[in-house]
Amino acid sequence: MKDLISMADLSLEDIREILDLAAEIKEKRSQGKIIDHLRNKSLGMIFEKSSTRTRVSFEVGMNDLGGHAIYLNSNDIQIGRGESVEDTARVLSRYLHGIIARVYSHDTLVKLGANASIPVINALSDEEHPCQVLADLLTIKEYKNKISDMKFVWVGDGNNVCNSLMLACAIVGMEIVVACPKGYEPDERYVIKTKELGGVLTITDNPLEAAKNADVLYTDVWVSMGDEAEEEKRLRDFAGFQINEELIAVSKPDVIVMHCLPAHRGLEISAGALEGPHSVVFDQAENRLHAQKAVLLKLMAGE
Repeated sequence: MKDLISMADLSLEDIREILDLAAEIKEKRSQGKIIDHLRNKSLGMIFEKSSTRTRVSFEVGMNDLGGHAIYLNSNDIQIGRGESVEDTARVLSRYLHGIIARVYSHDTLVKLGANASIPVINALSDEEHPCQVLADLLTIKEYKNKISDMKFVWVGDGNNVCNSLMLACAIVGMEIVVACPKGYEPDERYVIKTKELGGVLTITDNPLEAAKNADVLYTDVWVSMGDEAEEEKRLRDFAGFQINEELIAVSKPDVIVMHCLPAHRGLEISAGALEGPHSVVFDQAENRLHAQKAVLLKLMAGE
């Protein structure tokens, strides 16, 4: 495994290895113990989109591991002036030990991975967000002591996070139900891939029915970056697709509520659900750091 561009790049063994390593890293960090296996190594971070959790967690992660992270805004490097992705990948491979990229088009990551001789990590694209999902799996494991044989319910837009979660659930053996308005279903290619991986997937437009006996309830913003022009229409179409006390009430008593943030209280999630006893949202956010450090070690420690 050279790159992490899609959740489908990971096997069940890979996921278990990353989660075990992340848990070890998290424990050692809490004890003040240092794991500096990336000492003297540099990570290039290409950002076409704004970021809070991704940028800070990768920068802190590389620092914790003894390495150095270089922030590369796409407008500050030549890729923003028309240099090809292929040439950028070849040049950066001569300087760096790894690249993360937060991009608009998934194709950019595919081209980076195909042309770079160093690991390339998807830090979010229009199709997937595998680093987020690894943090989610770590959080689920912490609360449920397992990552399989559960009912995972997604409520909202069939977006990039949803795509990666569908693949992840298929790989680890969780049933996934996607509740979304008609016209906002996940990309058919990801539906097909999920089923090819053996996933048990249901797509419905009834969130209350979907939430029955859920072990996990998960949502994301209704208007993602790049969808701002559709905001008014999306707010109308997604009315009723909110994780709230009503959905929690029909879920299992120990259901956990998840959100990849940033959150809009009163839209995709109620304030009570986000702040209530079932919420693990800020544990998810923290776990971005630990899961990504595990990924960096897995891909870059031998570089």
